[in-house]
Amino acid sequence: MYDAPHYMIGMHWIWWLVWVAVIAAAWWAFSKRPATSPEPTPLDRLQRRYADGEITTDEYEERKARLLREL
Repeated sequence: MYDAPHYMIGMHWIWWLVWVAVIAAAWWAFSKRPATSPEPTPLDRLQRRYADGEITTDEYEERKARLLREL
């Protein structure tokens, strides 16, 4: 009925284009994700503990001075 090599030659290229489009769309979708927030530094954690009332002002000042000396 149809000569197979000549009949399907157009479909072959269309499927290649479809797969290229699918891969490009997936790459674009995953590359647009927002960056994750960085891990808090020791000073950030200390400030959070002070703000939450877990440590006193004297403890905060002492630990802050020690952290800044180590940097």
